[in-house]
Amino acid sequence: MKKKNIYISLYVLVPVIYTGISIIGIVLIYQLFHQKVNISQINILYVVYVIAVIAFITFFTSFILLRLLFKPLIQFINKTKKMPIIAKTQIEKQKDVMSDLSQIDEIFDNVTNILSKVEARELFPKIVGSSASMRNIFTQILKVAATDSTVLIFGESGTGKELVASSIYERSSRKDCPFIKINCVAIPEGLLESEFFGHEKGSFTGAIEQKKGKFEIANGGTVFMDEIGDMPLATQAKLLRVLQEKEFERVGGIKPIKVDIRFIAATNKDLPEMIKNGKFREDLYFRLNVFSINLPALRERKEDIALLADYFLSSLPQTAKLSTSALQALIGYSWPGNVRELRNVLEQASILSEKGIIEPQHLPVLFGQDSTNKIDLNDDVPLDDRLNLMEKEIIMEALRKSGGIQVKAAGILGINQRSLWHRVKKLKIDVGTIKNLQ
Repeated sequence: MKKKNIYISLYVLVPVIYTGISIIGIVLIYQLFHQKVNISQINILYVVYVIAVIAFITFFTSFILLRLLFKPLIQFINKTKKMPIIAKTQIEKQKDVMSDLSQIDEIFDNVTNILSKVEARELFPKIVGSSASMRNIFTQILKVAATDSTVLIFGESGTGKELVASSIYERSSRKDCPFIKINCVAIPEGLLESEFFGHEKGSFTGAIEQKKGKFEIANGGTVFMDEIGDMPLATQAKLLRVLQEKEFERVGGIKPIKVDIRFIAATNKDLPEMIKNGKFREDLYFRLNVFSINLPALRERKEDIALLADYFLSSLPQTAKLSTSALQALIGYSWPGNVRELRNVLEQASILSEKGIIEPQHLPVLFGQDSTNKIDLNDDVPLDDRLNLMEKEIIMEALRKSGGIQVKAAGILGINQRSLWHRVKKLKIDVGTIKNLQ
């Protein structure tokens, strides 16, 4: 049997409470007074009359004050509920907001969520993503960008570490100074020190002239060192000196060169594990890890897949759109190559697609399997995490079928709307993104 909720308006509830309190106060005073005065000296009808008048005044005054205090809030709530971006996700339009305060919490949560997404798009137009995990990354970027602290960015390959480094630089006080990018794995080990520090003429075979290194060129600006975990141990020791002393010598040189550089490093390696294995210097790690940013893998922010897909498809020469089933396949995949892999998959699919519509059969072979809503039981994943993932996928599917309208999704799932809202909030499901796909 379905549980029925009974709602009482605050316009009635609060005045009744205050009236009850006032009556109780009068009764207590009467009891104290009655102990000192003979009952025959008191007109009972007069007492009842006084109580009734005080109760009426208390009730009426509470009602008027409540109306005045809540009037701006009610106007805001009613206007907000009529906005298209809120109306499609609003659950209980028929109930008075003063009867069900959960609506206020829900609307404020929706408004805050929307404003946060708008802020993310405005402040970080180069980074596509509006999920809660990415908005948390944006907050970290804004905090650290205003400082000169060294930043260490962790993240799997293809998660956008370079974009994050560029965003930190663009919002820093050094944005008008050089921004030098160095990929530590792309430079041969024998040339790495020369790239970093430069070299003097004749310092080694082929050094036909003096050359300034990246650090010297970046003086006053920012250096971004990607794949720092692949740096040789010998070079790590020399980099540590630059971080500590802010000076170095060119290869073959003896004159110290002072520099003022802000360092940002990134890696897809497990540096603490490398330290245990003697492959990375612990002192360098602590020098670099002043402020760390951990980028989520794409499989941890699946709400952003639709946005990323639209962005990549719009930039391709071939006009193509995703079908609902193809989008579900993309969302269900684990993405070991993250955003970079998604972009490559979509480019290939757009070439294979017919009539500009990408279907599951146009995706690579790995999508030929029914990967949606599938969990590998061989994975070492706790039971609660598996159940949460299954619950999240089921709710997202219901929201897709209902066009993002939560009251309809609740009906599909056979639960009440409040239960759905709490689950959506707990599982961090982005209803707005799902609605925009319809």
